[in-house]
Amino acid sequence: MGFFSGLLGNASAVSVDELEKEYGKLICENEKIEIGFKLIRDMFIFTNKRLILVDKQGLTGKKVDYHSITYKSITHFSVETAGHFDLDAELKIWISSAKEPIQKQFNKTVDIYEVQKILAMYVLG
Repeated sequence: MGFFSGLLGNASAVSVDELEKEYGKLICENEKIEIGFKLIRDMFIFTNKRLILVDKQGLTGKKVDYHSITYKSITHFSVETAGHFDLDAELKIWISSAKEPIQKQFNKTVDIYEVQKILAMYVLG
């Protein structure tokens, strides 16, 4: 089911240990990974300092774009919970320099309220 959820655009949670192992080289001193989510090959990682979007490109995924967004540049965000017939929850994040929000869909294995809590804690500071 996880593979099909990924194909449908849903993100699933990844353990902090796994994230630190693979993306630890991106983390600065005094920075800590809080939680991360995987979408097929791409990742988005919440730290105590920023949001890191990992976009693996091409057929092999060897070319990788690491996009860091400081929490202070997030102007607002919204969370839409899953309904009875809609199995996905959605997160939208607006950044001060962009017109369109970053949008991510989560399957039911992800606690969307936990994601919202982490964002609120850092954005509202």
